[in-house]
Amino acid sequence: MDGDTLYSIGELARLTGLTVKTIRFYSDRGIVAPTDRSPAGYRLYDIEAVARLDLVRTLRELGLDLSTIRKVVDRELSLPEVAAAHAEALAVQIRVLRLRQAVLAAVAARGSTPEEMELMHRLARLSEDERRRLVGEFLDAVFGGLDAAVPAFAGVRRSMTPELPDNPDAEQVQAWVELAELSLDPEFRASVRQLAEEQAAEQVRSDATTGPRRDIAAVVRDQVGPALAAGIEPASSQADPFVAAFAADYAHLFDRPDDIDLRRRLAARLERVNDPRRERYLQLLAVVNGWPAPESLAPALDWSVQALRVRTPL
Repeated sequence: MDGDTLYSIGELARLTGLTVKTIRFYSDRGIVAPTDRSPAGYRLYDIEAVARLDLVRTLRELGLDLSTIRKVVDRELSLPEVAAAHAEALAVQIRVLRLRQAVLAAVAARGSTPEEMELMHRLARLSEDERRRLVGEFLDAVFGGLDAAVPAFAGVRRSMTPELPDNPDAEQVQAWVELAELSLDPEFRASVRQLAEEQAAEQVRSDATTGPRRDIAAVVRDQVGPALAAGIEPASSQADPFVAAFAADYAHLFDRPDDIDLRRRLAARLERVNDPRRERYLQLLAVVNGWPAPESLAPALDWSVQALRVRTPL
């Protein structure tokens, strides 16, 4: 094509694939101005208009506004600067869309009420500082005042802290929303607080006698594991040695005999540890933080509680 050739708006439309109306729209706004006019007053464009229109179409498809596009084609803004700013804006939009998608998916899956959806939406939109405050309030309610008595609780507290990444995927956002809802549940807070107080009392007692010891749930898991693997029923006589082992460990901690009262107390303790909300919190925490899924203690705890209950008649 001759560089001196001028094209009517119709010819320009055929060259670019844009409609006459679209080209006239860009021309009226000075983005692709005509080079000249015909004797009859019709707009004429040179070959550079084709290149400008191609650039305008690309920038519009990327979502840039007309004011920015005009500055780019007029060289008032460099294309790399605009691209960087637009990429950052798109990142924000993508995050917002992920939050919306996560909330809608959760509502669809759970059959939530409008009130529950509103709460989920607000939780999903919390800023990083707001998320930290919410989590901090929950952990303070659970561990407040116990850290001094049990220094190890500082590490436990850190291990229970969710850290939503800057660019979470939909699964992480959904997990965060459910975890936040759980942490706001007064009954769940009270339950976890009771577990922490019981663990603190046991730890303080063991420190004064035998030194640091693992949580009773971990002890039971390890001692009951072989029974589970062997398929031993909790009520069978084959379960007796396993029950005697973890009951003796608990009796030793409190320096009292392994009797019916102790076993009832231990069964109640293990039932509280086996709260499914506690396990759900840990599962959600792993998703939010990108950790491997935690091992479930439920099978060992279920087995142990059943084994204790059949041996401690009311």
